[in-house]
Amino acid sequence: MTRPLQKVFDRPVSLKDVQTHFCPGCQHGTIHRLVADAMDSLGVQQRTIGVASVGCSVFLYGYFDVDVVEAPHGRAPAVATGVKRVHKDKIVFTYQGDGDLAAIGTSEIIHAANRGEKLTVIFVNNTTYGMTGGQMAPTTLPAQRTTTSPRGRDVAVDGYPIRMAEVLAALEGTAYSVRVSVNSPKNIIQAGKVIRRAFELQTQGVGLSFVEVLSACPTNWGMDPLKANERVASEMIPYFPLGCFKDITAA
Repeated sequence: MTRPLQKVFDRPVSLKDVQTHFCPGCQHGTIHRLVADAMDSLGVQQRTIGVASVGCSVFLYGYFDVDVVEAPHGRAPAVATGVKRVHKDKIVFTYQGDGDLAAIGTSEIIHAANRGEKLTVIFVNNTTYGMTGGQMAPTTLPAQRTTTSPRGRDVAVDGYPIRMAEVLAALEGTAYSVRVSVNSPKNIIQAGKVIRRAFELQTQGVGLSFVEVLSACPTNWGMDPLKANERVASEMIPYFPLGCFKDITAA
């Protein structure tokens, strides 16, 4: 006797039912799914406010079925601070790329973390400015070629890539600082757990929670999606090691 098929996987309620516009192989969609799953599992969709930055991450409002505020370039943590202080009962998160958070927005994220703002920050690190043409970012790897470093990043001239999870872990107001990746099923599962934890800690009001997510950008890297995903494992993870760098609630 044939048993009826049972649905075991579905779109999160917190995500809108729309077609993606992101480039083939882009992992923003995967990260969106994990963030939405976290909101669903905690039952906080109706009281969540997202703050979108400038870059590929700006399209937050087109995919999440929550209220979203759009911030000027790099200022998402500052805008989110204002939103959270006015609406203390809301869950407030920012969704930012490396060109936004680690470059023009360095001041905002550093001081929001140092103040211990009760926010959740999702930081997508793909080592490049995605939307504006693939320029060198603060996270661009040594010798990596970009449109503004055609011979490769020269650390003697351009400095070294910034490891934001480690930087923020050193600040008193940071409650949780973790780096994850979405390049494999195992890492995606772990990333989902970490993102959920970051939102859960906000409900406890312990301080700023920061999740750095290593992600591929096949278009600007000039690679097909498979090669780009392999690059995350072979080049990015060795330089940006995965793990938890701070958790003030850990025993």
